[in-house]
Amino acid sequence: MNQNKQTVSVPFFLIGILFCICLVTANLLETKVFHVCGSLSLTCGFIVFPISYILNDVIAEVWGYRKARLIIWIGFAMNFFVVALGSIACVLPATVPGSDDGFKQVFSFMPHIVVASLLAFILGSFLNALIMSKMKLADRDKGRFNFYFSLRAIASTIVGESVDSIIFFPLAFYIFPYLFNGEPQVSFNLMLSLMVTQVIAKTAYEIIALPITIRVVKAIKKLEGIEVYDEDVNYNMFKIKDL
Repeated sequence: MNQNKQTVSVPFFLIGILFCICLVTANLLETKVFHVCGSLSLTCGFIVFPISYILNDVIAEVWGYRKARLIIWIGFAMNFFVVALGSIACVLPATVPGSDDGFKQVFSFMPHIVVASLLAFILGSFLNALIMSKMKLADRDKGRFNFYFSLRAIASTIVGESVDSIIFFPLAFYIFPYLFNGEPQVSFNLMLSLMVTQVIAKTAYEIIALPITIRVVKAIKKLEGIEVYDEDVNYNMFKIKDL
């Protein structure tokens, strides 16, 4: 069914807002690593970041790659905006010297964390949306929506999260700290453990949430009255004006 490419609906608007909130919150939490059990550790961004991938899946499934691309870039801009404002606020002198130490611990974003996070987010999110779009086209007219949607949601999450982790953790905790400080922030083994654990845990998160995700997708499609297939879509990630 054709839809007006120049407009967005209320459900799309609300999901887009939630997507941006999840991204900003995840980045604020990402620098803290917590112990789960044994040698298992996760970053606190795990609490909320997988939701952004679920929302990315919903947007790509319901509204297609064009709208997913728009939301990903809006999320990137919001992240950059928060980082910039947080950095400015940290530079401003506190009324009572030392009273803003706690504030600075949260908002004094280290440049290497910011670069690694934004780069990992962009590449991981676009791969996630791309795979959702391509697999939906391949699954067209096959029926069994629950099965095929679950398959592409899980596959896209595994690829997207893997790329995100492969980029973020080595850059943020090992390569950049080594280059700028002379030593990595964490050991190589811990970095590998974090990468593998994050991918597995976030994929499990997606699988557990699938029954809810499927219901949400079906409800929105029924409400919107659309079924979008990305035919003749330019997958260039920079074609933002192509809505």
